[in-house]
Amino acid sequence: MDPINIIIGLNIIATFGANVSGAKKGFKSKIGDVKEKPKTYLQTFPVVLSTLALVALILAVFQVGTLEYTESYNTIRLIGMAVYLIFSWVQIWASKSLGENFSQDIIIKKNHTLVTDGPFKFIRHPQYFSQIFIDLGAAAATLSYIVAPIAVIQIPFIILRASLEDRLMLKHFSDEYSAYKKKSGLIIPFIG
Repeated sequence: MDPINIIIGLNIIATFGANVSGAKKGFKSKIGDVKEKPKTYLQTFPVVLSTLALVALILAVFQVGTLEYTESYNTIRLIGMAVYLIFSWVQIWASKSLGENFSQDIIIKKNHTLVTDGPFKFIRHPQYFSQIFIDLGAAAATLSYIVAPIAVIQIPFIILRASLEDRLMLKHFSDEYSAYKKKSGLIIPFIG
């Protein structure tokens, strides 16, 4: 098996294990714990796209749905692997920084707090920022012609989801969130 694909596969396993605790917190959110949860396709559609990208990546690790690996692609694949590895761990750092505020859904919990440390110091939505680069990096690392279009298609939906979360946070944390927005970027650090 290809060494880059082995590293990608091992990282999938490692990050899955690291994400389990965050996912448990997200699923633990009881109806009574939720103050507000918008009803929108943005609750599920971007998550479905990310899941499809992950399934396609797992297939790509076994060279299903990939271009043929040749020497001419080595630099692209190595850069893609580095981007994928870095941002998969930035995403976990962001989830851990959220602590009890973490949820798979777009929600405001009754005891919700505004998190402005860790990666949130620079960017309001580091998980979404990371997801974009995880999928683009994975597509380049594995030369997957299935992951690549999913990665590109999900970008506008991730931006829409981040914008919805911004409006929700502004509604619940008004002045504090307005001040935070002035110091941080929406999806790109220091921009937006």
